[in-house]
Amino acid sequence: MGLWPPIGQTPAPTANAPVKLDYRTLGRTGLKVTTVGFGCMITSDPSVIERAADIGITYFDTARGYQQGNNERMVGAALGAKRKQVVLSTKSHAPDKAGLLDHLDTSLRELKTDYIDIWYLHAKSKPEEITDDMIEVQQLAKKQGKIRFAGVSTHSSQQQLLPWIAQKGAFDVVLTAYNFSMDASMDQAIDTVAKKGIGVVAMKVMAGGFRSLKPTDPTYLKLKRDGALLAALKWCIKKPNISTTIPSMTDMDQLDENLKAMGNSFSNGDEKLLAQHLEQIQPLYCRMCGKCDGTCQKGLPVADVLRFLTYADGYRQFALGRERFQELAPEHAAVRCGDCTECTVNCPFGVRVSDRMARAQELFG
Repeated sequence: MGLWPPIGQTPAPTANAPVKLDYRTLGRTGLKVTTVGFGCMITSDPSVIERAADIGITYFDTARGYQQGNNERMVGAALGAKRKQVVLSTKSHAPDKAGLLDHLDTSLRELKTDYIDIWYLHAKSKPEEITDDMIEVQQLAKKQGKIRFAGVSTHSSQQQLLPWIAQKGAFDVVLTAYNFSMDASMDQAIDTVAKKGIGVVAMKVMAGGFRSLKPTDPTYLKLKRDGALLAALKWCIKKPNISTTIPSMTDMDQLDENLKAMGNSFSNGDEKLLAQHLEQIQPLYCRMCGKCDGTCQKGLPVADVLRFLTYADGYRQFALGRERFQELAPEHAAVRCGDCTECTVNCPFGVRVSDRMARAQELFG
């Protein structure tokens, strides 16, 4: 069709780029991407996206459901004529074939593009959530030239899902939650898919969304002064199996800070800093390890609900968190943890599960 840039072509660095831009190959796709990409979920200022593309960032990620569908429209307008110079991904949370097809056509229209570089089946945690019909839709979209590569995004239970994805052989890229709070089992799971040539993109790299704080917020100022923001990103991109990352960015200050992660090695001081920060967020941050699956006496999907809370508390995306909460089964949405005399969920990492669940129910219920 002549629409796609040559696979493997590395964009020329912008002359005025403030730092050296580092590139990696995204698995067997052959796509060259900057190790720091751009997660557009909470971005409302298109000029930040425009500047990132001008500087030379080559990976931009959005989704059909972000900002109630408006995020794709903003991203498409911001990228404009630079569309074919970047790798653009979007995602669909639709549960069936008809919904996926509708979402894809809507995404293409809103993003003002003829094709999506990577189209993800969004927010999957278990193999049974990925049906043959969903895979068939992705393969059909490839044949029609609407997408280049098929992917899956996963927020929780990745240690179980990623090996299945590697064995399935139907996907080119995986977008997974990954950050300094996770243990060696997550590295092993990522290694499994990387060995199959599947490209790995890391999200949730800031462990809870603290990067979304405003530059004037005292907590943000402290984290920036201490270097925790930069250290978290540097930790992630030092991993050889991670091709790129998609930290959220809302303003020029955060963009400039993220760019410093390229060309700056992860130090012993960074490691100590992150260890201290992990102690601070331990009672609040769910690492999405999946070890609590099936332990709630009411059958609640604990990790999912805590992720919905992170959208509101961490990313300031209350509408997105509430929308996902309302997608729970009615019997689960009606549960109130305060009614239980004892919580049966025991987080091995010290998250105060009952308190966090109760807050999510209060916010979204």
